[in-house]
Amino acid sequence: MPVLSFSVSQEYDGISVYNFLRAKCGVSYRLIKKLKRVPLGITANGQHIRTIDSLSGGDRVTLRIPEDDNPTVPVELPVDIVYEDGHIAVLNKPYGMPVHPAREHVADTLANAFSAHLLANGEPNAAFRVINRLDRDTSGLVLTAKNSHAASLLHGHTDKVYYAICQGTLTGSGTIDAPIRIMEGHGIQREVGEGGVRAVTHWKAVRNMSLFAGNGSRYDLTLLEIHLETGRTHQIRVHFTSLGMPLAGDDMYGGSRDLICRQALHCGQIDFNHPMTGEHMHFSVPLPEDMAALWAEPFCKNASNAK
Repeated sequence: MPVLSFSVSQEYDGISVYNFLRAKCGVSYRLIKKLKRVPLGITANGQHIRTIDSLSGGDRVTLRIPEDDNPTVPVELPVDIVYEDGHIAVLNKPYGMPVHPAREHVADTLANAFSAHLLANGEPNAAFRVINRLDRDTSGLVLTAKNSHAASLLHGHTDKVYYAICQGTLTGSGTIDAPIRIMEGHGIQREVGEGGVRAVTHWKAVRNMSLFAGNGSRYDLTLLEIHLETGRTHQIRVHFTSLGMPLAGDDMYGGSRDLICRQALHCGQIDFNHPMTGEHMHFSVPLPEDMAALWAEPFCKNASNAK
């Protein structure tokens, strides 16, 4: 059972347990309700305490968070752990691996792999609480919380940098502010169109290149650094398709697979404040081999930095 502990400073002397947990510790109302049903779920200095009771400066409040009712099924799979502590983990997801189990993927996901890792290290198996979700064929950093309290503090408070390779030549930087809606007759595919939800993508061109596929076809490509102001499904893929510049490999949205077998999209950086310590955390991983290989001979010709 995960345990969280908080010190009551003198400025909170006389505050109720409920107000201390909500205002100072950021504990959600839902979690407080759960804790009230757990024996010794909330204690002060080792003694059970009610949420209406008052605290004194110097008290130590401890929460015993109940374990999840439906944890993920563990499956021993490779998992690249960039960082881990008792509250969070940052994982480097390969392309081709779904984040969560679904109808067609029940035992080959990042969630399955991380659950097996937890059990192998003597930690309780828990629900896989992803803070930033990636598509199956998008690679890169995934932040997950090990308990509901950490998750609630992290949601909506991360900054991510994506790298993408689009078909076409872009220079400088820009912003795409265009609404995204579900494409008529499709359950997953999106498009830019009237009546959609507002979506904003900021981009910067990093490098331009001309590549030749094995069949002799030439492709003008741009490596992009991307920051999302909003987080819509398939946002990056749809926005660049709307410019007539789909991501390389993204055949769902008109990209060619002559050079790469999946959408050339990678979450390369993530920044956030640690949910317990408040410390600023920054993590980065390089481009995966399939994207980096587009610069390697004999494919890459006339590569240059974008201006």
